[in-house]
Amino acid sequence: MDRPATALEIIGAESLGVRSLCCRVTLPDRRIVIDPGVALGYRRNGLLPHPYQVAVGRRVRERIVEALGHATDVVFSHFHGDHVPLVAANPYQLAVRSLPASFRHLRCWSKSGEGLSENMQKRFHDLAALSGTQWQVAEGRTEGPLSFSPAVPHGASGSRMGTVMMTRVALGRQSFVHASDIQLLDDATVDRVLDWQPDIVLAAGPPLYLGRLSTAARARAWDNAVRLAGNIGQLILDHHLLRSEAGAVWLDRLSESVGKEILCAADYMGQPRQLLEAQRVQLYERMPVPEGWHAAYARGRVDPDAYLSEQPAGS
Repeated sequence: MDRPATALEIIGAESLGVRSLCCRVTLPDRRIVIDPGVALGYRRNGLLPHPYQVAVGRRVRERIVEALGHATDVVFSHFHGDHVPLVAANPYQLAVRSLPASFRHLRCWSKSGEGLSENMQKRFHDLAALSGTQWQVAEGRTEGPLSFSPAVPHGASGSRMGTVMMTRVALGRQSFVHASDIQLLDDATVDRVLDWQPDIVLAAGPPLYLGRLSTAARARAWDNAVRLAGNIGQLILDHHLLRSEAGAVWLDRLSESVGKEILCAADYMGQPRQLLEAQRVQLYERMPVPEGWHAAYARGRVDPDAYLSEQPAGS
């Protein structure tokens, strides 16, 4: 497929070591950052993030801040802590206080505040207050190269996780769609993606790491992935899917089944896959963590970069 080599940069995703689906789209006159948030999965298997992952996460946060410092537009698909900067961020998330001063001048395109929980409403209002007159609810709108979907389910229809907004960016004669947290679990949402006739799609795959995900839901996600793969040039699946090693196996099996390469974010960016959340237990076994390390990190008394000299298990 003839796609612009530098139009899309994926900054954060599970295959890049963090919980995120942040990307930057560069056009001749626009630099659009979508979902500038990051988290590490506060606890998995009873363990806090390993310092190796903490170091990787800090670098991703720095790249997001750098991207925002050069952006013209920012898009918020929804208000979960791995997708937006937070006033009350934990030590592993992107804090509002870390944003560049220029953030207040960005055109901000947001999902609406309707139907949000009290906590999500607060995040909506925090960001709206920060952006002031630049803040615009964008659901269902088109402005220049940007088009936004109406609210669609965060996962399956009727999900208790609420809704998200998808974004389409025109890239000359081609287009890119950011389908945040759809998880391929709602047929109508996938229909909306296909109606946009995109050339490149970045979407959250199904959360196979959750034992409560039913057999029927897993089958629906597979069928919808096959549908997308058969109708667009480049499909990139990541986020919830790659919070487990099983997700990487699923992704590779999908490529074999459809007879074309389906990528994760790391593949697309030409980087090795780093499924650090999925590998948390192995990381602790290979690189033991001193008692009290996380409390010391939160106080700025230890540097996680010391762990980067060691290669994580499974890489």
